[in-house]
Amino acid sequence: MCGIVGYVGHSDRAQDVILDGLRRLEYRGYDSAGIAVLVDGKLRVIRAQGKLVNLEGVLREVPLAGSIGIGHTRWATHGKPSERNAHPHVAGSVAVIGNGIVENFRELRDELEANGCVFKSDTDTEVISHLVYEARKRGATLKEAVRGALGRLEGSCAIAVIDESSPGEILISKNGGNPIVVGHGKGENFVASDIATLHKEGVERYKEGKKAFAEKRKPVFKGR
Repeated sequence: MCGIVGYVGHSDRAQDVILDGLRRLEYRGYDSAGIAVLVDGKLRVIRAQGKLVNLEGVLREVPLAGSIGIGHTRWATHGKPSERNAHPHVAGSVAVIGNGIVENFRELRDELEANGCVFKSDTDTEVISHLVYEARKRGATLKEAVRGALGRLEGSCAIAVIDESSPGEILISKNGGNPIVVGHGKGENFVASDIATLHKEGVERYKEGKKAFAEKRKPVFKGR
């Protein structure tokens, strides 16, 4: 099972909070790890094969200073363990991490490639980043784009998404039973696939049939 961590807050500590959360997820088992942080409004992504210590070593050399980001530990389902298959997956201004399986990813990938999308991994999750970004290019809001992408997926998955064009929020959504929770803080909020990962004052379990986005001030849950 893959691990998801996200942070949005008021200081440049996203990297440290996310790494701490990923350490708490190591018990799940994983083959690679990665992090995406908005640094001065631009996505910066660092990924590494193997244990979290490998990712931490890269980040010591190239730290990511930002107040919003997402991180992931991967257990391979589609695509072998490697840096290129590690999450987050990026298309344009959009970065996505996920936990679960997209059963119809091959059909979606063929369609997206026919429309000019270039894939950089062998994973099923990368199709989500392209679906979201293509919708964004057509003028959809981030919430509309994620909702539309999830509506096209078959299988069970939970995702967290950040976008350079929406720098103050992390959007989460899910199909099926894969868990995802939001933690409330003071001027900061947290997203995770495991409740034990969270720095929190209060926790809400995300329920299927809703979309959610964590902002600096509060997490917001709304119906479809």
